[in-house]
Amino acid sequence: MRAVDIKVRVGETDALGHINNTSYFIYMEETRIDFLQKLGIDIENGNYAFMLVSTKCDFIRQGYFGQTLQISTEVSRIGTKSITLSSLMVEKESGDVIAQGEAVLVYFDVDKQQSVVIPDSFKTKLEAHVRSA
Repeated sequence: MRAVDIKVRVGETDALGHINNTSYFIYMEETRIDFLQKLGIDIENGNYAFMLVSTKCDFIRQGYFGQTLQISTEVSRIGTKSITLSSLMVEKESGDVIAQGEAVLVYFDVDKQQSVVIPDSFKTKLEAHVRSA
């Protein structure tokens, strides 16, 4: 599991000072890209790319401006043409879970406009980070 710290900025909150619901998806995107890049997996490489096809987020506790969130990413599932990555967002100081989510990415041939099999080299790198049950 890899984690990234994100300091909540004022522009990511709503009128009540809570983290705006859309900000969580931005945090997950940032940490998911970081996760894949650190594994040496390009989300876009020539004619091929990982395309986001589904994402969800469960809001557990309220988050606020000024907090530091520690966001970890791990692999939930490796399919033939897709992967599912899970995110856990924890308020760093208290350790409280703020939110959790997941994203499904499909490996995609941009020229042919269709999903394709994920290369074995990518699967090998991902397998080392599969969430334990």
